[in-house]
Amino acid sequence: MRRESGRSDYHFRNNEVVRDVGRTLGFEPSETDRIAKLIPNQPGRAFTVQEAVDNLKEVKELYESDNRHRQLFDYSITLEGLARHASVHAAGVVIAPGPLDDYVPVSVPPGKNGNDDSAMPVTQYDMTGLEEVGMLKMDFLGLKTLTVIHDAVEMVRARYGKLENPDTGEVYETVDDIPLNDRAVYEMLARGGTAGVFQFESNLANEKLRAMKCDRFEDLVATNALIRPGPLDSGMTDVYIDRKTGRKEVTYPHPDLENILESTHGVIVYQEQLMRIASELAGFTLGEADVLRKAVGKKISSLIKEELTKFVDRCVERGVDKLIAIELGTQIETFGRYGFNRSHSAAYSLISYHTAWLKAHHPAQFMAALLSSAIDNTDSVVKYIGACRDLPRYVPGLAESLEVLPPDLNESGWKFTVTESGQIRFGLGAVRGVGQAAVRSVLDARGNGRFTSLFEFLERIDIRSLNKRACEALIAAGSMDEFGARAQLLEGLDTAYGEVQARQLEIESGQGSLFGDTSSLPRAEPPLPEVPEWAEQDRLAHEKEALGFFISGHPLDRYRDVVQAFEPVSSNTLAEHAGHIVDLPCVVTAVVRQITRRDNSEWGKITVEDFHGTATVLAFRDVWQEHKDVLQQDAVVLLSGKVSSRERDEEDPPIFLDSARPLEELTGSGELSVQIELDFGSDVTEEAFEKAKRVLATHPGPSPVLVQVGLGNGVSAPHFRSRSLRVSANIETLQELRQLFGHGKVRLVRTTEPTSEFGAGR
Repeated sequence: MRRESGRSDYHFRNNEVVRDVGRTLGFEPSETDRIAKLIPNQPGRAFTVQEAVDNLKEVKELYESDNRHRQLFDYSITLEGLARHASVHAAGVVIAPGPLDDYVPVSVPPGKNGNDDSAMPVTQYDMTGLEEVGMLKMDFLGLKTLTVIHDAVEMVRARYGKLENPDTGEVYETVDDIPLNDRAVYEMLARGGTAGVFQFESNLANEKLRAMKCDRFEDLVATNALIRPGPLDSGMTDVYIDRKTGRKEVTYPHPDLENILESTHGVIVYQEQLMRIASELAGFTLGEADVLRKAVGKKISSLIKEELTKFVDRCVERGVDKLIAIELGTQIETFGRYGFNRSHSAAYSLISYHTAWLKAHHPAQFMAALLSSAIDNTDSVVKYIGACRDLPRYVPGLAESLEVLPPDLNESGWKFTVTESGQIRFGLGAVRGVGQAAVRSVLDARGNGRFTSLFEFLERIDIRSLNKRACEALIAAGSMDEFGARAQLLEGLDTAYGEVQARQLEIESGQGSLFGDTSSLPRAEPPLPEVPEWAEQDRLAHEKEALGFFISGHPLDRYRDVVQAFEPVSSNTLAEHAGHIVDLPCVVTAVVRQITRRDNSEWGKITVEDFHGTATVLAFRDVWQEHKDVLQQDAVVLLSGKVSSRERDEEDPPIFLDSARPLEELTGSGELSVQIELDFGSDVTEEAFEKAKRVLATHPGPSPVLVQVGLGNGVSAPHFRSRSLRVSANIETLQELRQLFGHGKVRLVRTTEPTSEFGAGR
């Protein structure tokens, strides 16, 4: 038996072929991009180039406008559907009973970076061709999340000696023993606490879980199946949510379907449901039902008509009303084509649940394991550090944020770890320029006792494994804070490092003094120089240089509530807002002045960072001249601009700047409102309202006061604005209100028109 990676050909698709042909014919990229976007390409509403020319007025007018555009479309029509290039499925493995090239054509494309040593034979048939000739193709996916779960569980066991639910006292042998009805898990997900939760980190998944008020495992399975282009575009996802939350009635076209579709509120979500409908209503064998599933799921037009006709006829033969049978056939074709494999979705959802359970009950261990898995990805580390600080918003019963501490020579290992006090300690492996050999030397030396000073640390380690630049990075990252102030340590490093290096060389060479070997004699430790400590801004800048991100703080920390008012816009969601104007609170981390060759005008390329990662901002000519004084290194600003929709920017789109201003201006401008969120029927007392009124009266300012009452069923509740109360939207106001109503119930929101107002009494 041989196993080889499966290969497939990537075919020209409608708008992609227009772009490729346009590039060949000399069209400007912006022009072909605009033309390509005229051709719909959404699942369920995709046009071929020929269909677009025949049926879409704007495309037809372009086709008839001149020979240049006609040639573009004619070539595109000819090439659409042909193989564009060969590609290799990253996880596909083809299994044959003997040498693979006895059964299918095989090629050996160049390996990674053209290296023949890493070349691997691949089949020249794609998955469809392989299936037709009887080969077995399987996908083997490696999931980093499984390592995260394993590492988190090991940390929990190391700390507590067992894997336990701290709320109930139940002890589990493995995560597979954890019951799937944990209330804290679903409450966290329904609040939107999906950072680090497998499969559900995207804004889309977060939004759907909140909208449906997920409260059971079946919701996770369904969400995994529904957050794909087909179900979203066909309306399946919204139908599921509306029925699940009671906004729409759950109905079944036929009584016999209730048993099949009850778990998904009458919506055909899974392929298995489609097969059961065909089996129970039409009497299909499982083999026949699978043919119907394949025809619908793979959109094989010739088979769909044949199989659905057979389905309707067989239903009628078994006593089903013909109109109901036809309606069912229509539903199967509409919803069934997007049906997902339930077993696949359930397996992934189980992993999702395990990550969510660990986050809800052992957040420190889970986040430490998660950060360790992302140690080489700066943006991910930044995002998860932000998630640690936001945990009280989402995790039931968690009162305080999870602090991520700087690395420490006496506590840190290679990865992130959890301290005795329950905080997360940075791993030494995250410090730039510090390799595994250096960390191994540190850990070996630490086995003989704690380090007590910079000089003593350097004496005890193998200094050959840790050069001076790496030492500078360790100091800047905060790993030697207990030895002295960072400015002192860095200033004194040259002297200490030089002395220790000279002494170790002397010992290695076997040289002694005129009075014999003095290597064992104590040496006076050079004192640290007296220099001023770095200002916070300088300390954070050094941390960012050493680690790639801020750790002991963040320039946006004091504006965290302001930043959250602009969610879901953040540096890691810009691609979702392509072509739209966004407002982004951020800190400027780099500014590069550029000169345009065409007219020698100056413009700026700015790198910014928020709690979720980094983004690029482009400020051209007049905009740059107007705002360059605000866009200084380390400035905390609110940027407004359009997110690029250019094809080449799809993965990491920049913002084309329109305006920039200091973020601190917002809290005194009235552009943010203080919102208090209450659940309908909550036990908030009259006394609490009176106290709140006194708090608000002691913090006057320009910001409106809003009260929003949630209905508890996913319905977006109205908010009411006080006619008389205006407050200062500062941290003191928010903290006092949170003491009355709870941390997650008070926040800043952007000021909009209220649904209605309430009187001066409140």
